[in-house]
Amino acid sequence: MPVAVYVLGLSVFALGTSEFMLSGLLQPLARDMGVSIPQAGLLVSAFAIGMVVGAPVLAAATLRLPRRTTLIALLAIFGLGQVVGALAPSYAVLFVSRVVSALACAGFWAVGAAVAVSLVPVTARARAMAVMVGGLSIANIAGVPAGAFLGQHAGWRAAFWAVAGLSLLGLIGVTALVPRTKPATGADAPRLRTELSIYRDRQVWLALTATALNGAAVFCLFSYLAPLLTETAGMKESLVPMVLALFGVGALIGTAVGGRVADAHLFGTMYAGITASTVVLAILALTAHSAPAAVVLALMLGVSAFTTAPALNARMFNVAAAAPTLAGATTTSAFNIGNTLGPWLGGLVIGAGWGYPAVAWTGAALAAGAVATTAVASRLHRASTAGTSSRLVASSADTAPSLEKDLPEELEKPACATTATTD
Repeated sequence: MPVAVYVLGLSVFALGTSEFMLSGLLQPLARDMGVSIPQAGLLVSAFAIGMVVGAPVLAAATLRLPRRTTLIALLAIFGLGQVVGALAPSYAVLFVSRVVSALACAGFWAVGAAVAVSLVPVTARARAMAVMVGGLSIANIAGVPAGAFLGQHAGWRAAFWAVAGLSLLGLIGVTALVPRTKPATGADAPRLRTELSIYRDRQVWLALTATALNGAAVFCLFSYLAPLLTETAGMKESLVPMVLALFGVGALIGTAVGGRVADAHLFGTMYAGITASTVVLAILALTAHSAPAAVVLALMLGVSAFTTAPALNARMFNVAAAAPTLAGATTTSAFNIGNTLGPWLGGLVIGAGWGYPAVAWTGAALAAGAVATTAVASRLHRASTAGTSSRLVASSADTAPSLEKDLPEELEKPACATTATTD
């Protein structure tokens, strides 16, 4: 695995910390800004909306620009967004800073994923994406709990300053270690019309839907995990960072497992991971009042959710191979459509007074939808593969007679007939 792929994964660590750290900062941030927890949760959705819009737009806008230069510029904008968030005097300014940061984050992920995939053979795509997703896993293990710790002891703004510092480190790493490439020219130059043609393929839309539903299922619960632990399970607020870290440990384990097996068993990995998330969320809904059960299930959810992630990413690159940049952008958009949908649905459930266990039920229903979508995609894939094999067999059969006609007449005769003539 090229070192540049690991550098990109480390940069994603900074991006992921910013994206997910609000899960551990909702309560102090809501108190400081004078808003409700569901309103504070909308900051998670704001980031996700920026990712949804920014990924395809920035991927298209930077299609012909040098990728390394694009990555550097986007990381710089992202870091400035964190500074503005740390200094935000109001909820509105913080909301806007989250959207701008998300736009830069989306562009970086789309271009960075395309770079990572381009540096490895086709048979190692899931492993390369596992390194990228691993940055998110480490963000959950170290970044998100650290953000929650800072929020409790130094104020939530300190967490934004810390991410700004991480962004600077990522910027240095990308500048020093990601190879400089020249944009393709002439017939090899990427064309937006060609890349957009991938959206005619229903398998692309099925992959997008499965990714979105899986993300929605996980982050419907994860966005409100801290208040579920304190208000439903009765856990002390000071222990929340530890549980968030356990989710991250599970995510890292899941990413490692998924990256190893997904290249050889793509649909099997998707089935296993999403089905496991469905079961875990349903059990959590039933046992949410038990603190030990909530802790164990948070760890298991991290494993199941991130086991699936490399497979979902690799699947999109497989079905949209003709447009690698937009494939990465589409995956990013799909993932963050889920990040937008999940917290929004979770907020509706909480606002309706159904309680935090109902959020877990909502996540389980979304995950079940992702399993069904994967089943449809798998069935179409098998039908397409069988159809291709049949056409190849038929083509070979049609070709055989013409080859016989082209044989010399003496080669068509039986061996005994040839011998008799000679005698």
